[in-house]
Amino acid sequence: MGVLVCCDCFFYRKSKTKPNGKKAPAEEKKHYMEPEYTKVRVMDFDLKDLVALPTKEIDLNEWLASNTTTFFNLINLQYSTISEFCTGDTCQAMTACNTIYYWYDERGKKTKCTAPQYVDLVMTFVQKLVTDEDIFPTKYGKDFPNSFESLVKKVCRYLFHVLAHIYWAHFKETVALELQGHLNTLFAHFIVFVREFNLVEPKETCIMDDLSEVLCAPLPPHTHNHVTER
Repeated sequence: MGVLVCCDCFFYRKSKTKPNGKKAPAEEKKHYMEPEYTKVRVMDFDLKDLVALPTKEIDLNEWLASNTTTFFNLINLQYSTISEFCTGDTCQAMTACNTIYYWYDERGKKTKCTAPQYVDLVMTFVQKLVTDEDIFPTKYGKDFPNSFESLVKKVCRYLFHVLAHIYWAHFKETVALELQGHLNTLFAHFIVFVREFNLVEPKETCIMDDLSEVLCAPLPPHTHNHVTER
């Protein structure tokens, strides 16, 4: 990972006009929405039950910390499977649908990164947070900071950007690697989790609402308790 330039904010653009004033190309067909792909999942559990806080005795922040760290590791791993196809030439901007994600540094300077640069910044930023004992404490009795929830929301927002980019720009490669079932399950699990605890604004995730609606719906009974692949 590269050296992190710390930032507090991001910008996303929903427009059919490119930054230089030219119209963006017509929206491509969403291959990830085809039934032959959306039905492919690795799932034998109810996601709603899986993300719910298990008992009142478990601290909410501990639950958020554990799940956020797990999602970071899984999404980082998922991206690594297609990272060789995500280059400065193939992905000159961090895009998903008609959205371009920009990075802001600590001075407020807006930067249009290539997708691999943006993902590198995201993963470095999150890695730094989840390994900081003052923010994600692992020792018994150590308190979470007052800013913990806002930081978790920021992490989840960034991780959503990565997932959205994988679907939009690299779903073909994901299918070629026969990993669409893992990606679909990871995406559905993540979306149900952030919705359960209101961690990402709906206006942020709406660009993938069509996929969320399909993947977050319960699978028919006969598809549970086994792997649905190929």
